Amino acid sequence: MQNKAAISAKELTKHFGSRKAVQHVSFDIKQGEIFSLLGTNGAGKTTTIKMLCCLLKPTSGNAQIMGNPINQGTMKIKRIIGVSPQETAIAGHLNTRENLILMGGVHGLSQKESKKKAHQLMDLMELEDRRDQARKLSGGLQRRLSIAMALMSDPQILFLDEPTLGLDPHARKSVWNYIEKLKGEKTILLTTHYLEEADSLADRIAIMNKSKIIEMGTSSELKKKYNTRQTLNIKTNNITTKEIEMLQQKGMDVLQTPSGIEITGNNPDFYTLVDILRSGNVKIEAIHMPEPTLDDVFIQLTGKEAQP
Repeated sequence: MQNKAAISAKELTKHFGSRKAVQHVSFDIKQGEIFSLLGTNGAGKTTTIKMLCCLLKPTSGNAQIMGNPINQGTMKIKRIIGVSPQETAIAGHLNTRENLILMGGVHGLSQKESKKKAHQLMDLMELEDRRDQARKLSGGLQRRLSIAMALMSDPQILFLDEPTLGLDPHARKSVWNYIEKLKGEKTILLTTHYLEEADSLADRIAIMNKSKIIEMGTSSELKKKYNTRQTLNIKTNNITTKEIEMLQQKGMDVLQTPSGIEITGNNPDFYTLVDILRSGNVKIEAIHMPEPTLDDVFIQLTGKEAQP
C-alpha cells in the first residue's frame, strides 16, 4: 500500500439553510486502503460522499481526489471514481450484461471494450450465469451488480454507500467477499450501519455523530481505547444472594443469567472475585471474557446503537 493520499478532506462543511449537515470534516485515505465511515442516521455520511463525488458543492472547506480539488477538477475526478449509491441504480428492464455494457458506454468505452469489461466483472462478481432482467434479481445480486457497474470505468477510487443495506446475513457476507477481492487494488470509502462489516473489511474507521467526525483509527485501536469496562461471564449453578451482595460491595455490577452470573466493572479484581465465590463454596464451571466490539465503542461515543 502506498503512502500517498488518494482522498484528502480538509475542514469539509455543508449547510442546507440553517441545518448543518457536515461540519469541519477532515481525513486522509491512503491509496489502496478501505476506509469506513460509520455514524447514526443523519450523521452526515452520505452528504460527505456526495461532496467528494462532486455531486454537492461544499459550503466551505475543500477536498482533493488524487490531487484534484473537488471545487475545480470535477471532470478529472469523475473519470477516476466509481460510485455505488445507497439506492441501487440499475435499469430493471435490462439484464446484468446489458446494464454493464450500458454503463461502459456512459464512461466512453467502445462496444468491444464494454463487452470485454462486462465479462471480466461478471466473472469477478459471479454474475456470469445471471441473465435475467435486473429487476428479477435478489437484493444481494442487485447490490453485486451495482458494485460491478461502478467498476466498469476501472476507477482508482470506489465509493460504496451502504452497499449491503437491507440484505439478509448470507447476502451481506456474499457482498463482503467481493469487496475483499478489491482490497489493495482500489481505494474504497465505505459507509455502513453494520459495524461487523466495518470491523471485517476496513483498514481504518471514522465515526461521525451530529455532522462531525468524533473518532478515527483502526478497529483494534478503537476497541482498545474504549474498552474501559470489562465483562466476565461465569457459569455456575449454586451462587447465592450472599455472594452477589459481596461482589456488589466491591463495586462490581452483577447480573444473574440462566447459566450463572455476568459481572461488569472497571478492571474487576479477578482474584477478589474468585476468593468471594470460593468462600461461599460456589462451583465455577467456566469463566469467559468476551472481546470488546465496535458496537461497544459506537454506543459509548454516540450514546446510540447503529440502526440499519
